[in-house]
Amino acid sequence: MRTDRVAITGIGIVSAAGWTPEELWSAIEAERSGLGRLTLFDSPRCGHVPVGQVIGDPAARSGLSRGSRTDHFAVCAARDALEDSGLREPGPAADRRRMGVVLGGTTGGMLSTEAFLQKLLLDEAFDAALLRDHQCCAATEAVAAGLQLRGFRATVSDACASSNAAVAIGCDVLRSGEADVMLAGGADSLTRLTLNGFCSLLNVSHEGARPFDAERSGLSLGEGAGMLVLEREEAAVARGARIYGLVAGYGSTCDANHLTAPMPDGSAAANAMRRALEMAGIAPAAVDYVNAHGTGTVTNDLAEARALRAVFGSRPPAVSSTKRFFGHTLGAAGAMEAVVCVLAMQRQRFPANLGFRTMDAEVGFAPVAHTCDGTIRAIVTNSFGFGGNNCSLVICGREA
Repeated sequence: MRTDRVAITGIGIVSAAGWTPEELWSAIEAERSGLGRLTLFDSPRCGHVPVGQVIGDPAARSGLSRGSRTDHFAVCAARDALEDSGLREPGPAADRRRMGVVLGGTTGGMLSTEAFLQKLLLDEAFDAALLRDHQCCAATEAVAAGLQLRGFRATVSDACASSNAAVAIGCDVLRSGEADVMLAGGADSLTRLTLNGFCSLLNVSHEGARPFDAERSGLSLGEGAGMLVLEREEAAVARGARIYGLVAGYGSTCDANHLTAPMPDGSAAANAMRRALEMAGIAPAAVDYVNAHGTGTVTNDLAEARALRAVFGSRPPAVSSTKRFFGHTLGAAGAMEAVVCVLAMQRQRFPANLGFRTMDAEVGFAPVAHTCDGTIRAIVTNSFGFGGNNCSLVICGREA
C-alpha cells in the first residue's frame, strides 16, 4: 500500500449545538450545551433525562424525498462537507467514479422501524417502505445516491468507535488507489431502543453528562452526523484546495473482555493510541491535545484516564471531552469530534470539558475546564465502544 499523506479538505456537521461547524464552534466558545428536553418521542421509562436532540427538520434540509432521520442527518453533513471542499460540482478533480463514501453508524433507521411497529401494534395503516430504512447501510446509500458518489462504498458498525473506524478505512482506500476522494464519517439518530437500552444499564445522567468529574453520574445521549472529505495531500495541493490538516495515524484494538464494560486498566485503549501515534510518527510528548471519548460514566472515564496515563505519563497533554455540547452520538461520535478537533486546531483553542467541576483523584488529572487559547499542532481523538471496540485517530497540521 502507498504511504501518501491524507488531507482533510472539507468538514460538515449536524448537531444539537448547531447545523454547521460555525454554529457548533460558537456554542463551544460560549460554553453552551446543546442538551435539552426530549420531544422527538415519549420515553416514560427513562423520565426527563437531558439529550442532545437536533432542533429543526432534517428532512426539509436534506432534500431527500424519503429516508430515515439518520439518512437526512448524513446527507446534510455530507453535502456541506463536499461543498466546503470545493468538490460539490463534478469536474476533473471530482470524478464521481473515483469518489467514495464510508460511514459509521449503530442503529441505522431504527426510529423509522419503531414508527412502523407502533402502527402495526395499533392496527393502523402503515407504510412498509419504512422498513427499507432499517438497515445500518441505508444512510451510506442515501449519501452515495444523493451526491452521486459512484466509487468505493462501505458501512461500519463498530459500536461507538464506528465513525473513527470509517475515517481510518477512508484513508486506507485512498492509499490503495481505489479512490481519489473519500467522504468519511458517521450518523445516528436518537431512538427508543438506544435511550431505553442505556437507561436499563443505569448509566444515563439525569442532570447532564459531566465527563471526568468526581461526581459524574452517567452519559447523555445525542444524535447527528459528522463528515470529513479526505484526499491524498499531493492531489489536494495540486488542485489548490484548502487543507485543514492531516489524518496522520489511526489505531484500532479490541478489549476482548466484556460486551458493555471497558477493560478496567484501559490497556487496549492505550494500545489504540500507541498504534495511531506510531503510524503518525509522532511521539506522545509531541501531542498537544486529546479529545477524549469521555462519556461521563464512572467506569468508562476511569478506564480512559488509566489509558491516557499509560501513554502520556502522569501529566497528559490538554484533555477534554466535548460530549456535553451535543451528547454521546454513538456511531457518529468519532466523526463529529474529529470536526471539533479540526476547528480547535484551526482556531488554536482548546474546547472546554463542559460540566466539569471537581477533580477525581482516581482520574488523576483535571480536564480543560473552559475554552481557552493553546498551541495545537497534533491531536489524538478517541472513540471507545461497546464490545471493547477502540479506535484512535491522530489529526495534525501539515508541519507537525
